[in-house]
Amino acid sequence: MTAIALDAMGGDDAPRVTVEGALEAAAAGVEVILVGDSEVLGRELNRLGGGTRANLRIVHAPDQVAMGDHAAREVRRQRLTSLYVGMELVKSGDAGALVSMGNTGAAMATALVVLGRLKGVERPALGAVIPAGDGLVLFLDVGANADARPSHLVQFAHLGSAYMQSVYGVAHPRVALLSIGEEPSKGSTLVIEAHEALAQESRIRFIGNIEGRDLLTQHADVIVADGFTGNVALKIAEGLVSYLFDQLRATAKSSLRNKVGGMLLLPSLRGVRERLDYRAHGAVPLLGVDGGVFIGHGRSDGHAVASGLLAAQRAVDRGMLAALAASISEGLP
Repeated sequence: MTAIALDAMGGDDAPRVTVEGALEAAAAGVEVILVGDSEVLGRELNRLGGGTRANLRIVHAPDQVAMGDHAAREVRRQRLTSLYVGMELVKSGDAGALVSMGNTGAAMATALVVLGRLKGVERPALGAVIPAGDGLVLFLDVGANADARPSHLVQFAHLGSAYMQSVYGVAHPRVALLSIGEEPSKGSTLVIEAHEALAQESRIRFIGNIEGRDLLTQHADVIVADGFTGNVALKIAEGLVSYLFDQLRATAKSSLRNKVGGMLLLPSLRGVRERLDYRAHGAVPLLGVDGGVFIGHGRSDGHAVASGLLAAQRAVDRGMLAALAASISEGLP
């Protein structure tokens, strides 16, 4: 089994939650490399009783990138950060992928500097796996590229299709373009031109435009957008889910009758919440770089970290990188 590296110093509550997540993932069979200050990580492991776990080891990296640090400047200045050392482990083949809950911009910049892009890729994209209907949808880009060109969205469609095929076994992924209407003439100049380009691309199964209300309906297996639009849409969806469950919880406590009703509904609601919880997938893949990189929320808890490690392990085991490279190389002259 290929080991998965973890940026153990990245995230709002690192290294406590990263070590907790590493222990949970290790217990599930993932070989984890904790990258960070060895003394700090050793103390945390001992505190949690996991200091001698066989499939967990530490690689020392004395520095770290803080959540508020300037991404490009830190990459150029520091090569002993947990992010940089972790990426080097991926590049050397000592790790199959890196998972980080730290500074997203720094993770993307470091990936580009250390790993580079797959041949032919213009822009890497962040892809979020989200629940939709009874299945899952890959939504990209959700933040790597605030600005994009039509050709970028076409590549996102190829990368997303390859990811869903290789990692989730979707034979012929349906690809949709996020817009403000289903008609090809609706949307910004970018969306209209991207629709035309996607419609002419024979190697993907393009089904046309979808609107924001269809994001969670499983109309498609892959949804593409520029990073600005994708990030806003994803954060609204996450916030709405959190708001609805907070309101349900408050209502269930407002009267005796509601408390009884809430108790009866609790098992079903708990299942729904778990399905909609971002922690179920833990981290999103950065598709298009020449290595496995998964980036999670800075506010992640230990379970989210473990889920990110498991997602990375699944992607590595199912040949994600080779599938992504093939999806782009087939279209090169």
